[in-house]
Amino acid sequence: MSQKSAVEDLLEEHGTTYASAAGITLADKPSPLFELLVLTMLSSTRISADIAVRAARELFKNGWRTPQKMRESTWQQRVDALGRGGYRRYDESTATKLDELCAVLLDEHGGDLRRIRPSGPDAADDLAKTIASFPRIGPTGARIFCREVQDVWPEVGPYFDERSLQAAERRGLPTDPEKLARLAPNGEVARLAAALTRARLAK
Repeated sequence: MSQKSAVEDLLEEHGTTYASAAGITLADKPSPLFELLVLTMLSSTRISADIAVRAARELFKNGWRTPQKMRESTWQQRVDALGRGGYRRYDESTATKLDELCAVLLDEHGGDLRRIRPSGPDAADDLAKTIASFPRIGPTGARIFCREVQDVWPEVGPYFDERSLQAAERRGLPTDPEKLARLAPNGEVARLAAALTRARLAK
């Protein structure tokens, strides 16, 4: 099988980004970037990615798609929404951390993540450090954010974590990020990176 065919098969089976699964239409705008930050925080605990996605959808269903709107919700409303999404082990602490996340974003970045958009040769590392500093995100969550945002912030990419590159190697795909990214149809590198992550977790 050619590498192109291998990528086509991979994308057909696993080619949905986690942002898309959470109902986020990702763009270089404050609201969808905030939504991705929320999804990143939810994904940073010891809980399955699918539950994090469902919990994010429940939060967004209530219209809490900006830090201002999230902070207008009550702690109990957030707990209830997280519970409906199956996010029960961490629902109460996460309801608190969501408020803290919004406070940091508003106070330090004016509520707009575009203010931290990186540039230069170390863009991905710089962004990862900044995202990791948000409440309850850390290095793992920072990698998730970088992976998902790279199609709207291309200076971050091509971004594949080590395990995704291992998954690529098992499928006979390049392990060099630049070469692997060139196989992504329509430049959808984030979709390819997510597909490799999903394929690895499926195993």
